[in-house]
Amino acid sequence: MEQTLIVQLFERMSVVATIAFVASRTSLLRRVLHHSAGWQDHLAFIAFFGGLGILGTYTGITVHGALANSRVIGPMVAGLVGGPFYGAVVGLAAGLHRVTLGGFTALACGLSTFCEGVLGGFIQRALRGRTPSGWQALLAGMAGETLQMLIILAVARPWGEAWALVRIIALPMILANGAGIAVFILIIQNTLAEEESIGARQAQTALQIANQTLPYLRNGLTRESAQKAAEAIYGLAHFSAVAITDTQAILAFVGSGSDHHRPGQPHITEATERALELRHIEWAPTRQAIGCAHAGCPLGSAIIVPLLQGERVIGALKLYREQEHAITAIDEQLARGLGHLFATQLALAEVEQQRELTQRARLAALQAQVHPHFLFNALSTISALIRVDPDAARRLLLELSRFLRQSLQNWDRPVSLGQEMQAVEAFVDIQVARFGHRIHFKTSIPDSLWGCQVPPFAIQPLVENAIRHGILEKPGGAPGTVEVSAWVEHAPAGAGHSAGGEAYVAIRVADDGVGMDPDTLRQVLELKRHTGIGLYNVNERLKTLYGPACALRVQSARGQGTSVELRIPLAWMEEAGRPEQQAV
Repeated sequence: MEQTLIVQLFERMSVVATIAFVASRTSLLRRVLHHSAGWQDHLAFIAFFGGLGILGTYTGITVHGALANSRVIGPMVAGLVGGPFYGAVVGLAAGLHRVTLGGFTALACGLSTFCEGVLGGFIQRALRGRTPSGWQALLAGMAGETLQMLIILAVARPWGEAWALVRIIALPMILANGAGIAVFILIIQNTLAEEESIGARQAQTALQIANQTLPYLRNGLTRESAQKAAEAIYGLAHFSAVAITDTQAILAFVGSGSDHHRPGQPHITEATERALELRHIEWAPTRQAIGCAHAGCPLGSAIIVPLLQGERVIGALKLYREQEHAITAIDEQLARGLGHLFATQLALAEVEQQRELTQRARLAALQAQVHPHFLFNALSTISALIRVDPDAARRLLLELSRFLRQSLQNWDRPVSLGQEMQAVEAFVDIQVARFGHRIHFKTSIPDSLWGCQVPPFAIQPLVENAIRHGILEKPGGAPGTVEVSAWVEHAPAGAGHSAGGEAYVAIRVADDGVGMDPDTLRQVLELKRHTGIGLYNVNERLKTLYGPACALRVQSARGQGTSVELRIPLAWMEEAGRPEQQAV
C-alpha cells in the first residue's frame, strides 16, 4: 500500500512540474522575485499559489477517510519564494478550503497547511530573501510534511485512526511533496539563471555598442554619429533594422527597408510622435502601427526609445523586426538600456563641448591681455625713435605690422616654433633698435625642432620679461644676454608617467639680468605685481592647455639672472598636426 501510494503521488508530480514550468515563464513570478510587484501582482500571485494548493487537495488519494495529497506545495513554494506574508495568506486560503471538505483530519490538515506556508516564509527570511537551492527546498518540504504529520497526531481524533493514517501516508507524502517542492524551486532557479545569462549578454552587447559609439557621440547627435551608432547596434544586436532620428527627420537608417527609409526623410508616425512627446518607450507591434506608407515595406514590428540630452528630447532610437509581434521583453530591456547609454554619452558630449568653449574663451581672454601689453611697449619704443632715427622707426613699424598680422591670424591655433621665433625676433629687433648694445640675443634650437607645434605667443612674453625686467634693470646700463634654447626631454618613469616616461619638447628662456628673490617670483606668478602679466598669462595658458604638470618652471635669484622653462607634450603636438620636418 505504501509503495503504491508513493508511485501515485510521484505521478501527480508531473502535473506540478508542468505548472511550475508555465509559472516560471510568466512575468508575474519575476516581478515578485525582483520585488517590483504592484498590488494586482500580489493578488494574482496569491490566487495562483492558492489555486495550486486547492488543486493539490482535489488530486489527492483517499486513504482511511482522509487524503494523501500535494496541497502543501502551493503554500510552501509561495513562502519560500515570496516570504512569510505570501506563505501565510496562501496557506490560510488552501487550509480553509480543506476544512470545508470535512473529515476527521479536516481541522488538522487545514491548520498544518497554514503552518507549512508560514514555515516556508520564515525559511526564506532566514536565507535573507534568497531563493533556496534544490537541496534546501527538498529539506524544507520534508520538514513541512513532518510538521503536518505531527499536527495530525496532535489534533485529529480519534487518535487511533490518526495514527493508522500517519503510518501509511507519512513517508510517501514526506518524500513526494519534498521532491515536488524541490522540483518547483529548481525550475524557478533555472529561469532566474537564464535571465541572468540573457542580462549578461545584453550588458555585454550594450557595452560593446557604447564602446563603438562613444567616439562619435562625443560630437553630439549628428548624421555621422547617428549613422555610426546605428551600424554598431545593427551589427551587434541583430535587429532587422535600426533607425535614429532627431525631432524632425531620420538621421540614419540601417537594415531591411533602407531602400525607402532614407536619411533626411520625415519620421512622422504616431508611435514616434508619442515617444517624443510623452518621453517614454512606445511599441509598434504591427505593420499598421509602424505606419510606413511603402507597400513593400518588410518591417513588421518596432520599439521606439526617446533620446534625451539632459532634460531635452533630441530624437529617437527605433529598433525593428520583420515579423509582427516579434519585439520581446528582452528587446525592450536592451532598447531601454541603449537609451540610457546614449543619453549619458550625449550628456557627456554636451559637457565636453561646454568645457571646450570655456577653455577657448579663457585662452582668448588671456591672449587679449597679452596683445595690448606688447603693443603699448612696442609703440613706446617706436615713438622714441621717430625723432632721432626716422628710418629705423619706419623699419620697425613694418616689422610691427608683420608681427600683428601674424598674431591676428594665429592667436587661436598652434604655430610652428619657427613662426613663434619670428614674432620673438621682431620684438627683439624693436628693443635692440632702442637700447642697442645693452641687449644680446641668441638661440640654441636644433633644426629638427623648428617645426614643432607650440601655442602662439608662448615664448615672446617670456623674452619680453627677460629684457625689460632682467637686462634693462641691470645697474649702470650694463649689457646682458637673453638665450632661447630647446630640446627633447623624457620624463622619468614613475608617479604620473607611463612605464617609459612621457616625452616633451622643453623650451628655456634664460637671461643674466638682475633676477628675483623668491617672494617677488611668487607675487609675479600670482599676478600680485603689475609687472608680471606676461609671465602670468603664459603660465595660465599652459596649465589650461596641458594641465598643472606643465606649469612654468622658474629659477631665479637676485643678481644671478632668471631661467624660465616651459614644456609641451609631444602627444599634443601630434594632435595639433606636427610638420614633416619635426623628426624627434
